[in-house]
Amino acid sequence: MDERRGKSVDIRTLIREEVLAQTAYAVEAARCRIKLDANENPLAIPAELRERFGALSASVPLNRYPEAGSMELTARFAESFGVGKDQVMIGNGSDELIQILCTALARPGAEVMIPSPTFAMYRISSINAGLRVAAVPLDEAFDLDLKAMRERMENHPPALTFLAYPNNPTGNCFTAERIEAILNESPGIVVVDEAYFHFSGKTFLSLLDRYENLVILRSLSKVGLAAMRIGLLIGSPILVRELHKVRLPYNLNALSQAAAGLYLDDEEAFLIQAREIIGWRSELFSAMEAIPGVHPRPTDANFIFFSCDFTADRIYGNLMARGILIKNFNAPGIIQDFMRVTVGTREENENFLEALRESLAE
Repeated sequence: MDERRGKSVDIRTLIREEVLAQTAYAVEAARCRIKLDANENPLAIPAELRERFGALSASVPLNRYPEAGSMELTARFAESFGVGKDQVMIGNGSDELIQILCTALARPGAEVMIPSPTFAMYRISSINAGLRVAAVPLDEAFDLDLKAMRERMENHPPALTFLAYPNNPTGNCFTAERIEAILNESPGIVVVDEAYFHFSGKTFLSLLDRYENLVILRSLSKVGLAAMRIGLLIGSPILVRELHKVRLPYNLNALSQAAAGLYLDDEEAFLIQAREIIGWRSELFSAMEAIPGVHPRPTDANFIFFSCDFTADRIYGNLMARGILIKNFNAPGIIQDFMRVTVGTREENENFLEALRESLAE
């Protein structure tokens, strides 16, 4: 026996079973000449703003902690949203805010209700916080199955419900009346995740005063600041006060705080890009619709969810071979042979369309 070795410990016996049963969230690492898989803004921020951000970054004292809680930014975003500063929390991306909500509401036996399919982090964060997850399949139109969700709420009242608006990966906004029905009937918090608001223009923000259980999430990732991880939560003052007890003190770094301030100073520059992407989205959708065997779904986001009359795995592989990366969602059920493509620049979209036509012909 090697006396230099310490005590042997089976690490897996120390980990919760719910964690052991999972696989880590997979991010495609393949290098491709055109990347259309992550719903990012394909445009860099304008050169003038890059220069200003460079100057801001140079002035950040890296030896000091950032402002705890991003309180100055919180007040500015609250004014922009037309709410009180005690109703806003800023997070390290929406992912952190989802995690904070799950942690705060994870009473023993508590359940989270989500539609399926939807954004993967709702399930992952819920399970990791010790919550049970009830996934209710969408209907054939990829809308909320209100009857099934009502039955679930009646038999297993959820502490937390996540509704992406528009939904990822399907791209559509759920019927607003169905969301309001859940807000009216749910005994728990209902999160309307508006990560793609800049491309849909649809929001539940005006209903915050009507529903105390309503929480809205926003993000600056899709509009051009994905690298900076800036998420926003808007809810009732009572809830936000409790969530701050879960938030880590210095959760948003100083460079990200500077970038968020830059966004507020020059929001129109970002919105101009968003409007340009919306135009490219319309062009891409029409072009895909004209390809025999390709069936794009109507979208309110900066991506298009589509199916083919061919095996999605084959088409995905053919596109990868041509250096174009999209997201493959092929799985049994209503999303079998479905894929998702992010709206790129006009040139990137034309390259994708050409590769898609070639892939279908093989």
